[in-house]
Amino acid sequence: MRIDHIALYCSDLKKMRQFFEQYFQAQAGAMYHNPTTGFSSYFLTFTEGSTRLEIMTKPGVDRPSDTSGLGYAHLALAAGSRQSVDALTARLAAHGYATLSGPRITGDGYYESCVAGPEGILVEITE
Repeated sequence: MRIDHIALYCSDLKKMRQFFEQYFQAQAGAMYHNPTTGFSSYFLTFTEGSTRLEIMTKPGVDRPSDTSGLGYAHLALAAGSRQSVDALTARLAAHGYATLSGPRITGDGYYESCVAGPEGILVEITE
């Protein structure tokens, strides 16, 4: 077994696609749009690995304000090195994205930071 993809709802599909392309080298496939339901999505692929991220939107979708409950907590993406974690975290902060933690070594030995991306999605950047 392997994880094929993870899906994430958002309200601004274009902004979310650009975020992952600009900062995480994602490649977006063609946009899918269902004119009957208003649902639209992109599948994003990354330079390493086979797991994809599907970003989706539809009329009326909204993100709950409480991110500490059950379900999705964060998306972790590996930058490749501690220096890359530091540089990407600084770049995101310079562009107005809030750094919620780190860069730091966690209690379980990860070197990471956590940034709030568009619409408050949590992205953990690991080495």
